[in-house]
Amino acid sequence: MTENTGKLLLKKYGNRRLYDTARSTYITLNEVADTIKQGIEVEVVDAQTKEDVTAYILTQIVLEQARNKNALLPVSLLHLIIRYGGNVLQEFFEKYLQQVIGSYLQFKKVADEQFGKWIDMQLDYSNMARKTFSDMSSLGSCSSEPTEEHNGKDKGKK
Repeated sequence: MTENTGKLLLKKYGNRRLYDTARSTYITLNEVADTIKQGIEVEVVDAQTKEDVTAYILTQIVLEQARNKNALLPVSLLHLIIRYGGNVLQEFFEKYLQQVIGSYLQFKKVADEQFGKWIDMQLDYSNMARKTFSDMSSLGSCSSEPTEEHNGKDKGKK
């Protein structure tokens, strides 16, 4: 981790290998993706030029994952990206897409938490119903027909 940014510093060498400076070992793109999935941000610099190549490496990870699933974006959107490229799309991705994905993730988190509460509530209702039915079965002996013994005592009192 770099002290200034709190990000994992990776160095990219000319042979396309990535070096994890924290663990002093080479890592794969999949390992970088796993690190990011754990909530750790990475910073990738070219070992020779010291240029920040983080966006390039992260894009490469996304494209590799898309290749494995055979699609990332719809073909029509890819045509637009190529046609208009540059500034228009960069502004869109920086300002809007990031906000939309952030909002979606926040909504998903709240929805998942609410769903969990509903499940817990349903389990509580199930337990309460079970307890109520067991309590009712013990009350059943009080509401049963009077026995002959009770009938005889009642007749004698009249």
